Amino acid sequence: MARTTRRTFLSGSVAAIGAGFAIGGTKASGRILGANDTINVAVAGLNGRGGSHVGEFAGLPGVRLSHLVDPDVRTFDKRVKQAVERGGSTPKTVQDIREVLDNPDVHAVSIATPNHWHALMSIWACQAGKDVYVEKPCSHNIHEGRIAVEAARKYDRIVQHGTQGRSSRSWAELLEITRSGRYGKLLVSRGLCYKPRNSIGFKPVQTPPSEVDFSLWLGPAQETPFHENLVHYNWHWFWDFGNGDIGNQGVHQMDVARWMIPDATHPTSVVSLGGRFGYEDQGETANTQVSVMDFDGTMLIFEVRGLPTDDYKGQKVGNVLHYEEGVVAGGRFYPKGQGDGEPLPRVDTSRGPGEGHFANFIEAIRSRKVDDLNADILEGHYSSAACHLANVSYQLGAPESFNSIDQAIGSDEAVQETVERMVEHLKDDNGLAVEGMQYRLGRRLRFNPETERFLDDDAANALLTRSYRAPFVVPESLA
Repeated sequence: MARTTRRTFLSGSVAAIGAGFAIGGTKASGRILGANDTINVAVAGLNGRGGSHVGEFAGLPGVRLSHLVDPDVRTFDKRVKQAVERGGSTPKTVQDIREVLDNPDVHAVSIATPNHWHALMSIWACQAGKDVYVEKPCSHNIHEGRIAVEAARKYDRIVQHGTQGRSSRSWAELLEITRSGRYGKLLVSRGLCYKPRNSIGFKPVQTPPSEVDFSLWLGPAQETPFHENLVHYNWHWFWDFGNGDIGNQGVHQMDVARWMIPDATHPTSVVSLGGRFGYEDQGETANTQVSVMDFDGTMLIFEVRGLPTDDYKGQKVGNVLHYEEGVVAGGRFYPKGQGDGEPLPRVDTSRGPGEGHFANFIEAIRSRKVDDLNADILEGHYSSAACHLANVSYQLGAPESFNSIDQAIGSDEAVQETVERMVEHLKDDNGLAVEGMQYRLGRRLRFNPETERFLDDDAANALLTRSYRAPFVVPESLA
């Protein structure tokens, strides 16, 4: 396919994006891929997590890695070599995902691009008749996450979210234990993302390297000058492209924290506080953040720490569940008033077919059963949205003095304990003089899970979506 210009693209299939692409792939063929049919997969986004996608799909039986996609041609040689060594076939390389979407021989697209591309690429792929594996978070904001869910349903696509904890039998067992009431009511579901994040410094604006199609890399994001803190990893710490660590590593633990609350969808309220402490650099997102959400009486507390820190109950990246009768951490139950933990009981549960998260996706493609997926796009949307809600509160916040933080956080004991530990972490672990510092106290927001809108807050609702750069526009609705 010849490279599509902005003019021809606008006048072509995506100009009426609600109507979608001319459908290709498995939907166009009108037949189901059986156990002996080869599934052709294209991987989009070849840095970082993209390498894992290449390795996983190239090593799965009955799967052919047909295409590698990235605006940066410097990524191609390494990943082609990886694919050949892992699976034997030599994938084609292209810069523009639209070339893959036009190809009827491609059955599935696996997306490991920067976050700001996740939802739009998923929507396009569904409209083109492709099944989708999309990395976490499945969206850059709540509105486009909902449209991605609508696209999966409207075009009858199999869409797996990259929160691979959903393929863990041990987490599924713990959910059944929670539902049974064995340890009493779940009071607090806690997620931890204590992951070192050093200063990224300041990179000057410059001309993009000739090997990078930077306009294509920007895609739906607004025009911005190129600098080396964007390509390739540090885009995570800029609001136009990433969602901070709560929406990076943290979305895995957020997904587990929400999953452990039976039947949880969205919270009804959220507040978040924190800041970017310990250094000054080009980054915009918080490196220290505490977020609190209410799920109909069960509290979800999420902690982000990017500076050096001790663990919490034996974990730095993980989940802790606080029940009426004790705490579950690190796969053990610690009864109240007792120091020694005990193993968790084994219970009957199961996950979808396939050994591992990528194999589960392939098996669901063959069965055409959404219920076979361990992490359907709808669950991915809910967990990604929780990260976005926390960030909306944070972004709408105002600077406050650490001297008055006790008055700001309310009387809940779990929240007080969490914030006190955050302050001690900044003071004791990192030597910061917090008494003379400010943090950002986010706005307390009420949210309607049914409408996916904030109650009586226009500024917050404005952050549920964003302005998209033509022609990379997410539709208002596909329903």
